[in-house]
Amino acid sequence: MTIKPDPARFAHITDWVFDLDNTLYPHHSNLFSQIDVKMTGYVSELLSISREEARKLQKELYKEYGTTLNGLMVRHNINPDDFLEKVHDIDYSWLVPDPVLGAAIHQLPGRKFILTNGDRRHAERTARQLGILDHFDDIFDIVAADMSPKPARETYDKFVQLHRINGANAVMFEDLARNLQQPKAMGMTTVLIVPHNFEPTFSEIWERDPAFEDDVDFVTDDLGSFLNAIVQAPRS
Repeated sequence: MTIKPDPARFAHITDWVFDLDNTLYPHHSNLFSQIDVKMTGYVSELLSISREEARKLQKELYKEYGTTLNGLMVRHNINPDDFLEKVHDIDYSWLVPDPVLGAAIHQLPGRKFILTNGDRRHAERTARQLGILDHFDDIFDIVAADMSPKPARETYDKFVQLHRINGANAVMFEDLARNLQQPKAMGMTTVLIVPHNFEPTFSEIWERDPAFEDDVDFVTDDLGSFLNAIVQAPRS
């Protein structure tokens, strides 16, 4: 199912901002599950605890600090470069190139950005596998954010200041509603990407954000079709 956009609501958009994981590729590709497993292994090895204990701690850190990485930095002073390199050592062939999405992004009027809690190398590898990397003007990653993850307001502030983005003329696409709260407050149009048929296929129940529904303007389970509806509409 796809909830089609009202093209008139996007006619003024000049900056298109996309989250990466489970947004530019669908949940059912299950790519992030590889990263999830790697993170559990990292925590287990770092603290010499069982994978079961590491998994539980990993999720606690995620909920308290925004990312597992941020929590490990605060509590255990880990090297973020080492963490990012190890957890992103995954098989990107799980992703299927998406020419429909690529064509739609290419046709969007204005600038296009990736804003991710991952690192640039992971974003580049992911977008390259999807066949969409060349359509983006820049990638703002966790390093550019000084390791402060979304949904921290300072992360969005750094991003919009760097690229001189006017929130009223921007749209943010995200798979986590809580990460849309600040963009909405900054005047951006917000689009929530949900799993196909609105089923939480590989999402954990704790990743769902009913408390932030008011921060979501549009919902879709097919980003390519959603964007195509925008680019194919006549613009005044």
